[in-house]
Amino acid sequence: MAGEAGRDPRAWLAVNETAAAFLSRSLSSWPPITLPPPLHRAPLRPGNVVEIAGPSNSGKSHLLLMAAVQCILPKEWEGIYFGGLGRAVMYLDLDCRFDVLRLAQILRNRIAEGCRSAHLRNGDPEPENNGTKDEFQCSLENTLFSDCMQRFLYARCCNSPEFIAALKTVQSQSRREVSGAGIYFVMIDSIGAFYWIDRGSQPARENKGRTLQSITESVVHELRKLLQLQPALVLVTKAPIYGEGTTTANDFNRVSSKYMLGDSTGLGYSRQGEEKTVSNREYMPSIWQSFITHRINLQVEEAEVPSVLESEVLPMHTSEWVQPCLKMKEKFSIMDDGVSLIQ
Repeated sequence: MAGEAGRDPRAWLAVNETAAAFLSRSLSSWPPITLPPPLHRAPLRPGNVVEIAGPSNSGKSHLLLMAAVQCILPKEWEGIYFGGLGRAVMYLDLDCRFDVLRLAQILRNRIAEGCRSAHLRNGDPEPENNGTKDEFQCSLENTLFSDCMQRFLYARCCNSPEFIAALKTVQSQSRREVSGAGIYFVMIDSIGAFYWIDRGSQPARENKGRTLQSITESVVHELRKLLQLQPALVLVTKAPIYGEGTTTANDFNRVSSKYMLGDSTGLGYSRQGEEKTVSNREYMPSIWQSFITHRINLQVEEAEVPSVLESEVLPMHTSEWVQPCLKMKEKFSIMDDGVSLIQ
């Protein structure tokens, strides 16, 4: 849409059409982005900001890696269909827990799956014999792997000033293409990593300095500038302040005191339910909350599901879109080669 407007904005706006036709024509310039489950339920487009919230081990970072692989993989390569986007990803690691080996494993599994599917469609014999691959097949997969990894950009940030500086770098990087493709996904893992540091280092009222509010405003400002310069999909993970089972009695009393003033037995509020409410409470400043366009919550369930290997069981995860509210929960398990939905 921006490209069409840049060539002839008056002609683009002078079309005589209804509002519905205008919206349809505008949205067609930014088609929906297909992401792996469970992010596939909500139609996402460049310019959206998606918050993936959940406790530790709920699969937040894994979903980022799955989405990153989907972005850096080409749609088609050497006659083999992979269904990727062929665009660049900027991954901002605030938790300093990024696992490049995990990314490489997911990417290689996707490449091997695409090559295997192509051989089966063509009726060719399996490229693997006795668990080994021929030299040509290995060279082919290694070349594609190298091309994809060149489209993955990574930056580690240890504090908020470094994070803001990295966002400025993304803006300058987006002006030039990376391996023939511009930055399409911006990933932040995780947005609340410096919350306690920034909150604890706030200056006294009489002294001017960087507060938590001003830092968040700077982050949102830089992200908005980036989206104006280069329409991209922003994927952000966020962990809760309080994990399950770590809520203190004072926290519980503060949250539930307004209910205790009335009839505590008639309202039916349980301590366990209150603790869950506290653990999932919103703690980012309001400017960040209003900046988010989509939210999905992840949880780890106590149930387990059998894996491909009979000797292993996998934890069950659940996802729920809260913005937009889809009023449905999906169950899934995380495996080496991706995410598997549980019916």
